[in-house]
Amino acid sequence: MSLYIKIGEHFTINKITTGFLIALLSAGAIYLDWLGWVNYLVNTILGLLTLYYLLQADKKVWFWSGFWIGVLWFWWISVSFKNYGFPWAIPIGVLITATVYGFIFLLMAKIAEFIEKKTPIPQLFVKAFLLLIVSYLHPFAFDWFKPEMIFTNSYIGIEKWQFAIVLFAIALTLYKKEILFLGLILLAYPYWHPWDQSPLNTHGIVLSNSMTTVEDKWNPKLQPQHVQIVFQKIERAIKEHKRIIIFPESVFAFFLNTQPQLMTELQALSNDITIVIGALYWDGEVNRNSTYIFQKGQFQVANKAVLVPFGEYNPLPKWLGDWINKIFFDGAPDYVASHKVTDYTIDGVTYRNAICFEATSKELYQGNPKNMIVISNNGWITPSIEPTEQKILLQFYSKKYGTTIFHAVNMSPSYIIHHGKVIR
Repeated sequence: MSLYIKIGEHFTINKITTGFLIALLSAGAIYLDWLGWVNYLVNTILGLLTLYYLLQADKKVWFWSGFWIGVLWFWWISVSFKNYGFPWAIPIGVLITATVYGFIFLLMAKIAEFIEKKTPIPQLFVKAFLLLIVSYLHPFAFDWFKPEMIFTNSYIGIEKWQFAIVLFAIALTLYKKEILFLGLILLAYPYWHPWDQSPLNTHGIVLSNSMTTVEDKWNPKLQPQHVQIVFQKIERAIKEHKRIIIFPESVFAFFLNTQPQLMTELQALSNDITIVIGALYWDGEVNRNSTYIFQKGQFQVANKAVLVPFGEYNPLPKWLGDWINKIFFDGAPDYVASHKVTDYTIDGVTYRNAICFEATSKELYQGNPKNMIVISNNGWITPSIEPTEQKILLQFYSKKYGTTIFHAVNMSPSYIIHHGKVIR
């Protein structure tokens, strides 16, 4: 069979549309949430149907399922190109992302097919196992694809062992052609929660929200106006007798520690209220994306530990990364990550510091932090579904580690997540 025919077999209407429908089912919970509707029963059904149809599909459908998952889940990654003056690159970026996930899924299907030929293990169960572990694969250091995430807002638990039960039950049902095996899925229901279920006291905490575009944020002429708005919000919070005010990432889009007058004014105000605010930090050698914590007349700086691939650092080999930085980012140097995550204490309560992308990284949840303050700037990738997907991922980690998350955001709503549930 010629290479042309082999490739052509992957591009039939049936294979493409079947892959699209599977991907659409997998993304259903994300888009329904984006539309403002969350239903545990519907999300459970969508997730189960995704796995049911995917596990029995052939390798050609697996390729297209991965391709369309790359599109439907992650098209927003390329939206940032418009902020760098390259809107024409958006469809190219979407195509590259989709193709990467398409080949990841094709590779999984081929591995399952190979193992079935060489061993007595049916490929159904190999596919199930590969879906269980694919979340450990991070293309270009991007770790947002977690298949079990589809059950975040559902009647099925999000732990690996619960996802394994669901996959095994569906694979066994398809293999034995006996629907009764689906009953095993009941074992994946989250019957208990190991975390303290007491209500959360949010009294005295202000999550500041802003709607400043990237263009305006980095406009030097508008910086005085941005500073004025921040101080107005702090003074209002003090008048309302609030304890803490949390601002989004890079509210001050400059090196705050090089502005002694601003630093002095913020330290003075921190005698009346604790201020958590995002800004850049310059240590004399490298630039960092940081959180500044002002309290009781003092300040602390917590630097970002997990950087955004391509957004804050380039994960490619240096020679290629330097070339891309020169073409797309005007040769700007990469940010430098902190060697470790930072915890800080406010009024006797310890919070894990997290800035945007890193809050969706497993690394930030080492030690099961009870509380986390997250600051984000979603202006780079809006309008899109990214803020919704980010929120679902934070719910996922909150459920998994019992972490209460206080999230202050620019260009999308701010919120609190307590044991996986969003508190507006």
